[in-house]
Amino acid sequence: MAGVRIVTDSSCDLDEADTTALDIGVVPLSIRFGDDEYVDREELDVERFYSLMDSTGLLPETAAPSPGRFEQAFRDAQAAGADAVVCINLSSALSATMQSAQAAARALEGEVDVRVVDSRSITGGLGTMVLEAATMARDGADADAIVARVESMIPRTDIYGALNTLDNLKKGGRIGGAQHLLGSMLSVKPLIRIVDGAVEEAGKPRTRRRALETLRDKLYEAGEVESLSILHGEATDIDDFLDMISDRYPRDTIRLGKIGAVIGTHGGPAVIGICYLRS
Repeated sequence: MAGVRIVTDSSCDLDEADTTALDIGVVPLSIRFGDDEYVDREELDVERFYSLMDSTGLLPETAAPSPGRFEQAFRDAQAAGADAVVCINLSSALSATMQSAQAAARALEGEVDVRVVDSRSITGGLGTMVLEAATMARDGADADAIVARVESMIPRTDIYGALNTLDNLKKGGRIGGAQHLLGSMLSVKPLIRIVDGAVEEAGKPRTRRRALETLRDKLYEAGEVESLSILHGEATDIDDFLDMISDRYPRDTIRLGKIGAVIGTHGGPAVIGICYLRS
């Protein structure tokens, strides 16, 4: 179709139904368990990822897509009739994925009009921006308007996560401003926040229950929010958390999903994240 096509990466954690309905191109990262490497979403789905992390005992690693994968996605969009591509990616502070997208855009300069946007976000935050951009593209907005809208969402996007362990975040080198949590990592169920695209500490509750209560409190302290998403890494207590916030946010008002392999690699099993736009 003519107009703008949206491309993102697999850390967006959007369902295939959404990406198909809105014609969103998803460029996958790769996930490594020891010597075995898998292409996210193509060779490794969410359920198998968490199963492998549990059964192997290995802490996985991620690798950014090559510029060639982005270049192919941009060419595919052009071949489908798009006159411009807006590519929205996970935070450049956490991955080299943005650099790959930018390199691909430069390689196609003069052939394909590609705008690359750093979401400064991950998982549900990135996914919300991508859904908004794709909806605008479907409705006929041009690339300038879509980029302007996404850029207006970036500073209003908040993400908090309740982790069950810091092991994955520590090994992956993404611990950022939560570094000082390591001294007590065995005795807390840490909360983190994404601030300007990087990881910061948001609390040090000592039990999982208290971690979820603190996560709820962070949401309530934000006041009225837009586009609330809650995603989790096969957390068995996700229903407990949804019950905790049901007085303000019934389930049918929330976009609920799974945290996939890219962010699950660093967040670890049982992570629960909340993502929203401040009003």
